[in-house]
Amino acid sequence: MAGPVAALEDRAVACARRLQTADRVLLASHIDADGLTSAAVAASALERAGLPFEVVFEKQLDEDAIAHVARTDYETVWFTDFGSGQLDVITDYADEAGFTPVIADHHQPADADTEFHCNPLLEGLDGASELSGAGAAYLVARAMAEETDLATATEARADGETVATTVQPDNRDLAALAVVGAVGDMQASGGELHGANAQIVAEGVDAGVLEAGTDLALYGTQTRPLPKLLEYATDVRIPGISNDQGGAMRFLDGLDLDLRDGGEWRCWGDLSPDEQQTVASALVKHAISRGVPADKIDGLVGTSYQLTAESPGTELRAASEFSTLLNATARYERADVGLAVCLGDRGDALERARELLRSHRRNLSDGIDLVTTEGVTREDHVQWFHAGDRIRETIVGIVAGMALGNDGVARDRPILAFAEKADEPDAVKVSGRGTHTLVRQGLDLSAVLGEAARHVDGDGGGHDVAAGATVPAGREPDFLQRADVLVGEQLGRRG
Repeated sequence: MAGPVAALEDRAVACARRLQTADRVLLASHIDADGLTSAAVAASALERAGLPFEVVFEKQLDEDAIAHVARTDYETVWFTDFGSGQLDVITDYADEAGFTPVIADHHQPADADTEFHCNPLLEGLDGASELSGAGAAYLVARAMAEETDLATATEARADGETVATTVQPDNRDLAALAVVGAVGDMQASGGELHGANAQIVAEGVDAGVLEAGTDLALYGTQTRPLPKLLEYATDVRIPGISNDQGGAMRFLDGLDLDLRDGGEWRCWGDLSPDEQQTVASALVKHAISRGVPADKIDGLVGTSYQLTAESPGTELRAASEFSTLLNATARYERADVGLAVCLGDRGDALERARELLRSHRRNLSDGIDLVTTEGVTREDHVQWFHAGDRIRETIVGIVAGMALGNDGVARDRPILAFAEKADEPDAVKVSGRGTHTLVRQGLDLSAVLGEAARHVDGDGGGHDVAAGATVPAGREPDFLQRADVLVGEQLGRRG
C-alpha cells in the first residue's frame, strides 16, 4: 500500500530502504512539538522494524551538535524535523566520519543534498503549511512498513500501559502523532490542515485513530472550564468576553443551559452537540453585536482533530492541547518525558508532563504580561522586544506569537523577540512570528531571519510564518535594521 503523498513516495522509500539496511540507528530530532512527534513516529517505525536505535535531542542543530553526532560510532543517523538546513555541514562531517545521513525534514534545504532526503520543498510542496517534520517522518515510517513484518515486533511490545492498542501493520496509526506535530507547528492555517497534511489526516481517520470535524476553534476545549475557555480566547477578540473573566461568566449565565456540574463549570467537550450549538450561536451573535468583523467571526469555527485512542477531557484528546503539552516538556530540558508520552506512557511520564505544563502556562502568562506591560518597539516594518533573561529562549517565540494582536502589539507587521541564550553568553536568540495574512502578502521570515543573521555573522532560518536565529550579543541593532529593510521589500512597503 503506497504512502499518502505520491510526490514524496520515491524519497520516502529510498530513506526507508537505507534505514532497513542499518545494524542500528542514531535518531536525532528537534525539541518542539513537531520535533518530539517526529522522533516518536521514527522511533515507533524503527522499533516495529526490529532496528536498535538511540534518540538524542537538540535545541539547535549547529556545527557543535553535528560534530557531536559525528563522534558517535553510528554508521546511520536519522535526522527528523531538522537537518535540511544544515546539510552542507552534515555532509562534510558525514564524509569525514563515515556515517550516512537520512533526513526527514520540512525546512529550507541548504545548498547541498544527500541521497536519502525526504523534504516537501524538494518536490514543490510548502514545508510551512503542507507538511511538517512529523509528516515527513510519517511518510518514511509508512514506507518502512511496506517491507517489514510487524506481527512479531508488535507482540514483543505488549508490555501493558506503554503500548497503544491501535498499532497497525502499515503504520497508519502513527498518523495521529503526525497530525499533532503539524498542528503544533502552526500549519492549520485558516483553521484546518491542507495539502499533504490533509492526506495524512485522511489516513488517520480511515485507520480509526483520528476524528476530524467542525468545532469551536478555541484552545482548551477538552480541559478548560467554559469561562476560562472563553476568557482566554484571544485569537478572535470578543469585547466583553476575551480577557474578561466576569464578562465570560455573565455571557454563559445568560444562556438557557445548565452549564455547571455539581457547582463546577463544565468543559466544552462535556456538552452535548445541541448544547454546543446553542453556545456557539450565542457567541457569534454576541460578537456581531459588539462589532467584530465578519472575517474574524469566521475564525471562531475551524476543524478539530481528535485522537480517538485518548480519553475525552484530557490534554491528549485534542491535537492542539497535545502539542502544547509536548512543548512544555522538551523546552524545559525534558524531551525524554515528551517522547515517553508520545510512545504511550500514561503513568509517570504523563503526570510529569502535566506538572511541566502547569509551569509552562505560568511562564507563558508571565511572558505575555511582560510584553503587554513594557510594550514593543516599532520600526518601519517590524516590531520587537528584548526580554534579556526574563523569558526563556526556548519559549520566547511562543510568547511573541501569543502577544500578536494584544493591546499595543499590531498584527499588520511581524514581531521579533530577543532573549539571552543561557548556554551561550555571547549569543542572543531571535524568534520571529508573523501571520498567515502577512505570508499571503509576501512575508517569508525564514529568508528575513536567515539573511539578517548572516549580515551580523549569525545564522537562522525556519518557515515563512515563524523562524529563528542566533546572533552575536550586541549586534541586535544591526540585525534589526537589516530585517526591517527585508520585510519592507517583501511586503512592498516603503519606510
